[in-house]
Amino acid sequence: MPDSMSEQLQQDMECEGLLECFHGLKQLDKDCFAVLVEAEEPLTIDDVAEAVDRERSTAYRSVQRLLKSGFIQKEQINYDQGGYYHVYRPTDPAQIADDMQRMLNDWYAKMGQLIGEFETKYQQYETETPPAES
Repeated sequence: MPDSMSEQLQQDMECEGLLECFHGLKQLDKDCFAVLVEAEEPLTIDDVAEAVDRERSTAYRSVQRLLKSGFIQKEQINYDQGGYYHVYRPTDPAQIADDMQRMLNDWYAKMGQLIGEFETKYQQYETETPPAES
């Protein structure tokens, strides 16, 4: 990933790049998300692990990152005889897009504030510096 903002703006970005850019998700996280999106019904951790050919614990960590970022939802299914298990499904894309837009707006406001602070700080030095003598 590019180091500077100007490098990021010059780079071609695809839709999936937003997952990494906004939430720092890894390739495995993107793979797990794709599996959940393509599934016709919610999946268990074991289903996800099998689909991405990873250990259950590795898939679980990836699913937890997706949950934390809001890309997927967890549902508890209860057994009739007691006990339960969890299944996972993708969050509505419109909700994900709204969340990313909100995050981008917050970031934009923060950057605007920092730019204003920069300008104020360095204008102060400009007015305090005596003119050079000829």
